[in-house]
Amino acid sequence: MESRTPTDFDSDLDAIEAHLAGTLKPVSPPGDLIQRLRERIRLPAREEIVLRFQDWRRLFLIFGGVMSGMLLLITVARAFFHLARKQI
Repeated sequence: MESRTPTDFDSDLDAIEAHLAGTLKPVSPPGDLIQRLRERIRLPAREEIVLRFQDWRRLFLIFGGVMSGMLLLITVARAFFHLARKQI
């Protein structure tokens, strides 16, 4: 079987793309569809974006605190396990 190089695939894709560009016609969407999409897509106000970032910071701090607490608990448990093992 003959192996193909990446340039062969690129040239095939270029040929297909050129063929489709010549064959297919561009289609414009209906005007009411565009209007509905503009109404549904809303950019939040600057204040709302700032509030969301503050929520993420708070969530990050809570997550970091929980993870630190778990690491401390695991470290203490390992220390007790190590001390209990020495006494047996």
